[in-house]
Amino acid sequence: MLFVLPLVLFFSYYPVISLGSNETMNFELSLPIIWLVLFDVISCFMILKKGEIFNDLKKGWMWLIFPVWLTVSVIWSVNSLRGLLVVGMMWLIVLAIYAMLKYKDCYDEVFKNRFLKWFLGASLVICIWCFLQCVFDLVGMPREQSLLCEGCTYEMFGFPHPNGFAIEPQFMGNLLLAPIMVTVWMYLSGDKKKKLEQKKICDCKIYNSLLPLSANFLLLYFFVFSATLFLTFSRGAIYAFGVGMLFLSMFVLVKRRKKKDGIIKRLGITWGVIVISFLFTLNVQGIMAEVSSTNDTYGSGIAKVLNHLSLGLIDIRDEKINDDEVVDTVEKDDDSEQKNDSIFDGYVVESTETRVRLTNAALEIWSKNPKTMIFGVGLGGAGEALFENGLSPAPKEIIQNQYASLLLETGLIGVLLFIWLVVMVVKRIIKESDSSLVLTLIVTYGVTLCFFSGLPNALQIYLLLGLFISLYGRNWCHR
Repeated sequence: MLFVLPLVLFFSYYPVISLGSNETMNFELSLPIIWLVLFDVISCFMILKKGEIFNDLKKGWMWLIFPVWLTVSVIWSVNSLRGLLVVGMMWLIVLAIYAMLKYKDCYDEVFKNRFLKWFLGASLVICIWCFLQCVFDLVGMPREQSLLCEGCTYEMFGFPHPNGFAIEPQFMGNLLLAPIMVTVWMYLSGDKKKKLEQKKICDCKIYNSLLPLSANFLLLYFFVFSATLFLTFSRGAIYAFGVGMLFLSMFVLVKRRKKKDGIIKRLGITWGVIVISFLFTLNVQGIMAEVSSTNDTYGSGIAKVLNHLSLGLIDIRDEKINDDEVVDTVEKDDDSEQKNDSIFDGYVVESTETRVRLTNAALEIWSKNPKTMIFGVGLGGAGEALFENGLSPAPKEIIQNQYASLLLETGLIGVLLFIWLVVMVVKRIIKESDSSLVLTLIVTYGVTLCFFSGLPNALQIYLLLGLFISLYGRNWCHR
């Protein structure tokens, strides 16, 4: 079932099975959730048959302190139903990661090679779909068929930005972070040979049979993944990508300082591909703005991209015409097509202000009394707490910052236990022979969680981290 996971995760929202809703939440099933339940059911039979679970719990009880605290916090949650559902999802994730680590000895070199090929191949297919979504929108295909979200169409900025099979581009961008980092890690970890027929592109044994994943193919994948990420127009995912790349670059420079000439060259090529992919996407967005049914042009499309991604710092947009200026108008024929202005003409300040406002609101409620500061309002209760305090228009509102949400819902105890868990994970990973990939994913996902609430909405963060730890780490269950 692990081979199916990379593809299933991309279908994080479509197709969706709606089970109704109430005033605080929607009840929905998706393919990743169904996969998780099936994987855990199969894993339970295997674990119970082996009969070592109690021994593992005795040795690894410290890893469960944080999820146990989250479970306990449901008792005083102001939204106990949501809290119970979140806790249920959390324990499904915990069981899945435990099963991955428990049976890591089954992942031989053939399995790892095939999985990496499938992982990158599935990501490539989804990237192609994202580009097709843009084309479908430009030719007038209804959103119900193209699956573009309401704020993704060309009417917004003059050019579409795809969401794939996710609920919005931000989630699609987040889904691309893992394949991007895996691809560039494989390329930077390689030992390129002049003769590809030797079928060895890396000094690590697991890559020896990865053809056609040669260095050139990896760069091609990296280009497509990066270009698609930029195409989503998701600032949170793009910023996280930049931080992750800086971390990985510094990590490999320090780790491979004896081969600095070769690694510097590869880093230069890698960053060059990033620049090329950004410029490619920038031109694609400009062309889409030119051909879309709006008044936007190639130049205005590019100007909007730079203005929005830079939070308004880069502004090369044409100056707006003052009200007192005389504007010549050209009469159009009755049968000519009237083009409309796109909704946004650059940086959408509201998107940033909303996130900052919700974060500040969470901190305001959290600091109101000592009890909330220590214990929080209970897991799943952030939206209800915001609404009850008059800081959000509806109880369905979520805090667009996982750390602020965790602080409000679980208090200082929950945050400290979370930090302790992360420290334990990082310390264990550093002991491994090659920790660069997993540490890079942790840093990258750590940044992206500043921009949205990821428990349990983003299953890929936890499942892929657990999977790659199991693929390239020791068996933690026996330690």
